[in-house]
Amino acid sequence: MATNITPLHDRVIIKRIDDTVNKTAGGLFIPDTAKEKPQEGEVIAAGEGKYKEDGTRQALDVKKGDRVLFGKYSGSEIKLDGEEFIIMREDEILGIINRAGEAAK
Repeated sequence: MATNITPLHDRVIIKRIDDTVNKTAGGLFIPDTAKEKPQEGEVIAAGEGKYKEDGTRQALDVKKGDRVLFGKYSGSEIKLDGEEFIIMREDEILGIINRAGEAAK
């Protein structure tokens, strides 16, 4: 990402990860327009956190590089330098994905 952007407060920028195959089990190819958008992505940037009532910041649970799962219609789609990203609040993220194979690396 050539543009340097930092999300504010508890927002994160996510790039969708598309691991799906464009072919069905029967051998038919699925066009891009008919595919559902993936609900898995990588955190590209994260804000510093929300201010609590006592004036301190509450740090985010996600950090840059985390693979996350998010809802189908969560966040706002944005385009930066020709690439598509999603900007959303941390509370819209459903979970952080930790795969067993990644831990062995």
